[in-house]
Amino acid sequence: MPIHSLNIIFAGTPAFAAFALQALIDSPHNIIAVYTQPDRKAGRGLKLTESPVKALALAAHLPIFQPASLKNPTEQEQLADLKPDVLVVAAYGMLLPSAVLCIPRLGCVNIHPSLLPRWRGAAPIQRTIFAGDKKTGVTIMLMDEGLDTGPILMQRECAMDEDETSQTLHDKLATMGASALIETLNLMAADNIQPIEQNNDHTTYANKISKEEALIDWAQPAMELEWEVRAFNPWPVAYTTWQEQALRIWQAKAVTGDQHAKPRTILYAAHDGIDIATGNGALRLLQVQLPGGKIISVSDFYNAHRDALVVGETLI
Repeated sequence: MPIHSLNIIFAGTPAFAAFALQALIDSPHNIIAVYTQPDRKAGRGLKLTESPVKALALAAHLPIFQPASLKNPTEQEQLADLKPDVLVVAAYGMLLPSAVLCIPRLGCVNIHPSLLPRWRGAAPIQRTIFAGDKKTGVTIMLMDEGLDTGPILMQRECAMDEDETSQTLHDKLATMGASALIETLNLMAADNIQPIEQNNDHTTYANKISKEEALIDWAQPAMELEWEVRAFNPWPVAYTTWQEQALRIWQAKAVTGDQHAKPRTILYAAHDGIDIATGNGALRLLQVQLPGGKIISVSDFYNAHRDALVVGETLI
């Protein structure tokens, strides 16, 4: 049966949103406008840089709007004049006022990378890994004025890999979310989908990640520190101090076994890993980076610094 084409406004900014925009471009639906954040200065030269969504929209010759805010009545009128059936939001990074939420005929649809109501908020991917969750997924929801509180249209679940990082999970959920979005829109076009209210009793919040959180507290259990390392890869990257400089830890593994050494003590140092005592167990460093240097294997790090990596001494 042919799918009725919906007139869609897409609002998104980073790479996660670009996955969804590409799926929409490839779908039978009609993209009448793309909203994305204004260009930002980025890189060492602070060059004005377009978002991944804008770059994709330009390549697809789609109409682009980059308002600094949607609170302005003029911007709201311009959006309303487009007469969208649906406004699709994916990591737009801008608040949608109630006046905008009620413009589309079928409402505003959001792609959220968690199984709502778990991990509402700004950093669901990182918090999922940081908490040691075994499964996650994506939620397609109708937006309301709350923080990720709207009714659920569709959910797709996936298991977490043992070595999952925020980068790998981001890509996995971006792909899954894009597919679920198209399936949801097809059902909406056929008037064949029933929103389900969220169970607020199961709510958790994914607070924004800060750079300060990335400093490793060696008094914490090794397993929790492994989760932290994976959650903060690729940003802000977990780190410790070593020889009065920041040592970024890109990959690490919790190691089981009885040890009663003081946290931060070097328990083992060789080409296959450097084990550091924690509040419970040890954390084996596998991939590290010194300031101004490249990300290197622990084998290369050990070769360069073996004289300073003395078992029984404290990582300082």
